[in-house]
Amino acid sequence: MQTRLNTEFRTTPTGRIADKVIRSCVHCGFCNATCPTYQLLGDELDGPRGRIYQIKQVLEGAPATASLQTHLDRCLTCRACETTCPSGVEYHKLLDIGRERVEQDVPRPLPQRLQRKLIQFVFSKSSHIKPLLALGRLARPLLPRMLKKRIPVHRKLPAFTPGTHTRQMLLLDGCVQPAAAPHINGFAIRLFDRLGIELKTIAGSGCCGALHFHLGDAEQARQSARQNIDAWWPYIEQGAEAIISTATGCTPMLKEYALLLADDPEYAQRAGRMADMTRDLSEVVRDENLDALKPVKGRRIAFHSPCTLQHGQQLDGVVEDILTRAGFTLTPIRDKHLCCGSAGTYSILQPEISRQLTRNKLDALQEKQPELIATANIGCLLQLQAGADVEVVHWVELLANTE
Repeated sequence: MQTRLNTEFRTTPTGRIADKVIRSCVHCGFCNATCPTYQLLGDELDGPRGRIYQIKQVLEGAPATASLQTHLDRCLTCRACETTCPSGVEYHKLLDIGRERVEQDVPRPLPQRLQRKLIQFVFSKSSHIKPLLALGRLARPLLPRMLKKRIPVHRKLPAFTPGTHTRQMLLLDGCVQPAAAPHINGFAIRLFDRLGIELKTIAGSGCCGALHFHLGDAEQARQSARQNIDAWWPYIEQGAEAIISTATGCTPMLKEYALLLADDPEYAQRAGRMADMTRDLSEVVRDENLDALKPVKGRRIAFHSPCTLQHGQQLDGVVEDILTRAGFTLTPIRDKHLCCGSAGTYSILQPEISRQLTRNKLDALQEKQPELIATANIGCLLQLQAGADVEVVHWVELLANTE
């Protein structure tokens, strides 16, 4: 696709990225075939090809509009289109550029601005989420069944003291997960201990920045990245092997810190080093000797691979292979490439589309009557457990409990 970006913008780092992405698109439309919003809404402007064309027009000088903002808001950023695209179009990079530009040019109505600020405030720190969860858990017995299932039950891990290991990796504590499901990181620490790796959470690290970034607040996302880099850097210099997150919604963001801070002379080099060190939980476990884990017997699992795992990181099949090696039987999943409807804050901001996607996903996951559903991201876990007929767990819990 030809571009006519103005020279001043095209010569910037952001402009060069936008120009490259737009030019790589050949209008084939294969992306629309796997786009969840295009499938549901049937509108070309709510598919990747249409969004690319609309962003292109704005970057070439056309005025941004509230209508365009709506079409960009409806994108899940699931990146299924990138997996499908035969031309390797890095759609999400252009989407991020377009969203930031439109956010600057099109003021949102006051209720939307307040809603987004409130979401950022509440969900970016576990200390903000915990009091609300505590209130919800107190009221849980009085709530209707559907609301009750949306409030995660507090779980405690048995007392556990990790051993001393020469190998060390850093674990992102995160924001929502430490409040809603702290046992997940606890199970990861136990699992890595059995694999001979010390997994450490570091005080001072927190939200990866994805929450802010996908709500159009790129500067706050950069600030979150700087805060994490400052917290982790002494341990990186001391020889930490990798940076890990048990939430696949965070890992792609960590892997793109180099791009996020490319224009920051103070942080660019460290951000690049840190991005290169970031690995998905499954990438580490896949490469370790799993003989230390006793296999389980014949439980039938439906594994939901989050979009951030199979599309964002192109790690489709990695967790499934690990679970199969550990002795689980995985049921086939229809339309496994489609999003569950969580997509970070999408379930709050686009509830109707989100609910339909969740219903479709649960129908597919439970079609073969599994004993439980496993996934790899806290957002997907909370979204699915609210409507599932069986238990929904993080896959690391299955391996940590194989004894």
